[in-house]
Amino acid sequence: MITLLILLVALGVLGWGFYRARPFGKLGILAWLQSVVLMAPWLTFFGLFSLGIYLNLAVVLLLLVASIGLYVFLGSRLRAMGQDPTVQQQIARTSQAQAPENKPEPTTDATPPTPPVADTAELTPPTNAPVGADQNATDMTKMPAEDLAALQGIFGIDTFFVTETIPYQEGAIFKGNLRGDPESTYSRLSSHLRERLGDRYNLFLVAGPEDRPTVVVLPSSNAPKATTVPQFILAVVLAIATLLTCAQATGFLLGFDLLQQPDRFVQTLPITMGIVTVLAAHELGHRWLAHRHRVKLSPPFFLPTLQIGSFGALTRFESLLPNRSVLFDVAFAGPAAGGIVALGMVCLGLVLSHPGSLFQIPSGFFQGSILVGTLARVVLGDALQQPLVDVHPLLVVGWLGLVITAINLMPAGALDGGRIVQAIYGRRTAGRTTVATIILLGIVSFVNQLALYWAIVILFLQRDLERPAFNELSEPDDARAALGLLALFLMAATLLPLTPSLAGRLGIGG
Repeated sequence: MITLLILLVALGVLGWGFYRARPFGKLGILAWLQSVVLMAPWLTFFGLFSLGIYLNLAVVLLLLVASIGLYVFLGSRLRAMGQDPTVQQQIARTSQAQAPENKPEPTTDATPPTPPVADTAELTPPTNAPVGADQNATDMTKMPAEDLAALQGIFGIDTFFVTETIPYQEGAIFKGNLRGDPESTYSRLSSHLRERLGDRYNLFLVAGPEDRPTVVVLPSSNAPKATTVPQFILAVVLAIATLLTCAQATGFLLGFDLLQQPDRFVQTLPITMGIVTVLAAHELGHRWLAHRHRVKLSPPFFLPTLQIGSFGALTRFESLLPNRSVLFDVAFAGPAAGGIVALGMVCLGLVLSHPGSLFQIPSGFFQGSILVGTLARVVLGDALQQPLVDVHPLLVVGWLGLVITAINLMPAGALDGGRIVQAIYGRRTAGRTTVATIILLGIVSFVNQLALYWAIVILFLQRDLERPAFNELSEPDDARAALGLLALFLMAATLLPLTPSLAGRLGIGG
């Protein structure tokens, strides 16, 4: 039932995308075909599974490689067509026709109430006012008149032609028309800003309420703050608690309660260190890419849990990001590093498994994950038809690591998966996937308490999207988009279970 629901949602998304793409002609259809190509392996894999048709791992990988290749090819065609002046004019006409109000914007500097600019709302620290509340210009500290005059001088007809200026929380919003490539335009505008006002202000190039390019300038003091001493102490306490819960979860796997038998703590160390290795690889992946891009990260705030040891860690950015590609790189690097380590443990554990291995797992457990169940069927074969399967401890550790990685790849808020979706598809899509994920977790929580726990974590700690980057308009390249879709696919394949009937047809389970 869950698989069928996912297929229906995916087909609905594709249908809506085709409806939106048609008015843009060939360019819109090409962009829509990119979405089809990226979703095709998912639809094929889950669709055939729902019909009881089993695809082995080699075919799945072939579908993914073909999908990525077609995506890159369509992307190159898309960029080539986008350079055609005729196509650019058609896009402009279509965008204006689809705008809610097809009227020229005023050219005055009047100060109406601040409009609901969704993409700029998170550029400033939260206030006591509710999100979306109207704030008049008289309710905020205005930018000094001389600074505003200097700012207005950085624009030009060859970069960004301003049609309206709106004071906004000690800064200003400039609405108008983008006259060049977003990356080069941002570089020129920010350079002019530094020449006139130094580093006292930050300039953001974002999409406005009608997806029109908008420039937002805010004081540098509104940048993210560094971790405080109490926050650092909290991070250390959570790290220690995570070590203890990993040891406790290992004790359960070994058949004893560590709280009642603390003298057996040494026995838990090998498996505990395996789980910690996956967590450490995940965090090191984030920090390696952050260091390369000169981005500051807070200490990891680990989330301990008795069920699987840890749910991973929450990490926030302590500096503003230059563009969405950097957001993708830092967000993707953690799950990639942790996932590779965990998947390697699973594969090695399967190869080393033999009769007499340390753990005996009911064969029905392998129905809990499409990915692990498929790999186990390929390597262990008919052994999965026995009531109990002897497995190596590395398989258990790697499986836990894959679950932890997959949970953090859920497309919601400031989780790694939410950041990846925000980087590739933008803030509006990321907001929708966040709501959808929370609703889905709420439904699943009726049969799985872990889903309820994670839904609460997202709702209260991670539901907000990341702050906009300096340049929000330049999208990540095709390779990053393909890697992001691959990561989300593996997340779904790890967390989604096989139905008992389908698992029986595939020879998984007693």
